Amino acid sequence: MDRTIKHAEDLRWLIGHTGGFRAGYVTEVRIVKRRLFDEGSTREVPAGTTIAVTIHYEIRGLARVAKLTMTGVTDFSVFEQDGIDCSSLSVIHTEVKAGKLRFWFDPQGELYVVCDEAHLEELTLPVVTAQEAGEFARWTFQGLDANGPTIHWLLDELEQAGLPCTWQDAGRSVAIHPAVQWEGALRPADDPSVNKDNLVQAMAYRPPEGQGFGLMLRVFGVQDRRLSRILEVLADRITQCFSGNCLVGTTIIPGREWERWLVREHRSRRER
Repeated sequence: MDRTIKHAEDLRWLIGHTGGFRAGYVTEVRIVKRRLFDEGSTREVPAGTTIAVTIHYEIRGLARVAKLTMTGVTDFSVFEQDGIDCSSLSVIHTEVKAGKLRFWFDPQGELYVVCDEAHLEELTLPVVTAQEAGEFARWTFQGLDANGPTIHWLLDELEQAGLPCTWQDAGRSVAIHPAVQWEGALRPADDPSVNKDNLVQAMAYRPPEGQGFGLMLRVFGVQDRRLSRILEVLADRITQCFSGNCLVGTTIIPGREWERWLVREHRSRRER
């Protein structure tokens, strides 16, 4: 889901689509202030402010992660007192006044933005909970193509990467949500000693709006280099073969930038 918000009609669509982010919570706020060097005055001058707010919320039995990027910001407030969590939302309020969009994310106006326009990026996924074995990694991809990877495609890619796996259907009598198409577990095929609770769960689903596909990969059990490698190989191949966006933690990453993000993440871990 990608949509630009410019007019009152767009705001009405936003509130209707998201339910006003009712009972959601803010996971990230990013403020970018740009400055340019003015040769005439030999000084740096302001060149615009952008604020991006990432919100997790649930609606109609589906979890959604929305990134609302507001550009041309002329006024804003981002304020949170020590010891007070202002990340929880009730219902946001919006309006258009004097040609500007105004967003109130809380009644007290502690998170408030006035801007020229906004852009919504959003990923939708079924609501899932961790199993008893424990989940230590999750990666979600929402593609633009009508058809996404199949079970056989996943197995073939892992075989070619030297990581042969077996597949076991989840065996649910009823899917956790009607949008789910198939789900099951990937386990290394050439390691009989592997713990049965160590696995990579794959779940394919159809997003509710428009064409496209969703695929969620979750790693369970103890942290294992082979399972992590399975996740990395599939993520790399999916982003290379399909157009779309990834969700890692609370961060939405364009698929074409996945490899660069992964390199930066590995470098950051080494430095720590």
